[in-house]
Amino acid sequence: MNGRQLLFNFIEIFTSTHKVNFYTKVFDALDLSDFPNFTPSNSGPIGYPRRALLRAFFVMKFEKFGYISDLVDYLNNNLIIAHLCGFDISKPLPSYWTFERFIKNLDNTLLKNIMRKHVNVLKKLGIIDGSFVSLDSTPIYANTKLNNPKSFTKDRFSKSNPPKSDKDCKLGVRTANNANNNKKYEFFWGYKNHVLSDPISGLPIAEITTTADVADSSVAIDILRETNEWFSLVDTYFIADKAYDVKDIYNFIRQVLKGHAFIPLNLRNSKKHKQLPSGHVLCDAGLAMHKDGKQYFIDKIKYKFSCPFKNSKNDNLCPCNHPNYFNGKKNRGCTKYITVNSDYRSSINRNSVFFKKIYALRTESERYNSRWKNLNLEKAFTRNFNSISNLNTIGHICLLTLAIAAINDNHVDKSKSLVGFKTVA
Repeated sequence: MNGRQLLFNFIEIFTSTHKVNFYTKVFDALDLSDFPNFTPSNSGPIGYPRRALLRAFFVMKFEKFGYISDLVDYLNNNLIIAHLCGFDISKPLPSYWTFERFIKNLDNTLLKNIMRKHVNVLKKLGIIDGSFVSLDSTPIYANTKLNNPKSFTKDRFSKSNPPKSDKDCKLGVRTANNANNNKKYEFFWGYKNHVLSDPISGLPIAEITTTADVADSSVAIDILRETNEWFSLVDTYFIADKAYDVKDIYNFIRQVLKGHAFIPLNLRNSKKHKQLPSGHVLCDAGLAMHKDGKQYFIDKIKYKFSCPFKNSKNDNLCPCNHPNYFNGKKNRGCTKYITVNSDYRSSINRNSVFFKKIYALRTESERYNSRWKNLNLEKAFTRNFNSISNLNTIGHICLLTLAIAAINDNHVDKSKSLVGFKTVA
């Protein structure tokens, strides 16, 4: 037995067999063939293998570490895991600053390409399908004291008082409840991760990180268009909450993707008039108003309704003494308008059983977000946009790789359970 083998036998006693087996199977499923292992340089040392550094960050997320310092300590205390990452354990392992520079300067496009490869692998295995897609966003809290509810800082959520510790983050708002319009809002400094997922398999297809001030609806068309270039979304059923109730999104889904949208109406900014079954609008006094013409537009019809006593000369006919009735003009009383849209958004029957059953699939998207956040990604521990974006993408690749490894190991039932697969690996 040579010295190298004796070294491996010695260091294995500090790491459980389950963990060694887990990372062996996961790294076998992780395809880094297109990821450059070394950065070309005309002078100076070659440095640590980039693939080894990247695998180390996968270990960081699989172990649910938030800080890079925790990763450094873990690798130094589990040298067999460091060896599986690709480091030469007979030499000193990378320092905190080496890992910090690597994740900050890493091009996120390289990680996106790795994620796409793993999505396509799962597509070939019949696990991921583009028939149904769900889009949702998750807030990521910046590493700043201003997000601490116990902070005594004055005007914590004022745009004129941005955090000094993280100059890339922006002020965002999130809600605790999506079920109704009477919501409690919560401000925070940070970012958002927008995830397009397959609600059947509960796995991600594409993702993008933005600052917290970016509206969810403004990202939808971009992520759908980019994904459709490499993963067909033609004829897809698109599922999203009312934050995506925007006409341009409906038109893109219907006209470009030839698909169908399952999005609830957002009624927060619309006026609701009381109407009779005949369609007549009721005035403030509860009387049926007269139809007084209509205007035709490209995708809607606007109906005008006027006071039933519009042309009356009698000053005592309005039951509620509305000020518009005593305006001193020839045409008395109120005027109300009803807009009837004729576009695709308005043609969707949201009360149908079919719509409700398809929309119910969105809960799987929320479950995936919970699994992703469970990798310690809901709070940012780094303080720059590039590092946070890269760690977010690595988190998604982790869960895709976990699914592939579980399927290859004939444990399909563990494909969405990190703890479960660690146990049986």
